[in-house]
Amino acid sequence: MIWLVFAFGAWALGWWVNTRLAARPRTGFTRLAVPLIFGITLIAIWEGLVRGLEISPVLLPAPSMISARFAASTDILWEDFVQTVIKGALSGYVLGCGSAFLIAILVDRFDFLRRGLLPVGNFVAALPVIGMAPILVMWFGFDWQSKAAVVVVMVFFPMLVNTVQGLADSSAMQRDLMRTYAAGYWATLLKLRLPAAMPFIFNGLKIASTLALIGAIVAEFFGSPIRGMGFRISTSVGQLALDLVWAEIVVAAVVGSAFYGIVALVERAVTFWHPSQRHT
Repeated sequence: MIWLVFAFGAWALGWWVNTRLAARPRTGFTRLAVPLIFGITLIAIWEGLVRGLEISPVLLPAPSMISARFAASTDILWEDFVQTVIKGALSGYVLGCGSAFLIAILVDRFDFLRRGLLPVGNFVAALPVIGMAPILVMWFGFDWQSKAAVVVVMVFFPMLVNTVQGLADSSAMQRDLMRTYAAGYWATLLKLRLPAAMPFIFNGLKIASTLALIGAIVAEFFGSPIRGMGFRISTSVGQLALDLVWAEIVVAAVVGSAFYGIVALVERAVTFWHPSQRHT
């Protein structure tokens, strides 16, 4: 009973504090404090309900149990992080986004590529990862290379489409002005069209940052060496070690949020002139 009272008290206190903070002028402190307090409140409610209702750890472990398992398994979590995030997701992200950017320049330069490649890209982007992953694992083996290949396929076409759309965003008047200055294609591209395309390019990079980690984890379900976040999640579920599964989920959530946040910070520095950045 005391844990249910604790959960209700945490909800009431979190609600009261956040409503007071939300009523204050928006500052850097309130932007950070509101989501932080909201998250702590959810964790406290989770702890109180799991213990108060005596929910089985097999169904839903308490945050304290997950934290204890996290602290006891840092070596395993680090090994899985290196295998999945650094080797699989990050390498695939760099290869996929980099190649998509270069291909987008060619697509923008040659119209027949736009007409032929973009429809194919829309088709491939609609393919489910659970259909592609087993094939790529068979092609590239069970180590991180096949996971990187899955990530490349997942991030390539969102990045390509956003970059091509961004390169077409400059107006005809702006391009005419560049021609009056005797600027050729490459000068116009570097000084006008690429800067104008940066919001679209970073939109593609942010979309790809979330897809990369998802693709690397899901690909490990279809074959992996004895390490990796996807491998650990699938095997731990079979062993009913749900606390370790949730520890891996925490790592994935933190890494994914940090990855997205880094890209967003770089975007803010590069596209500070864009109207979308003026209110932040």
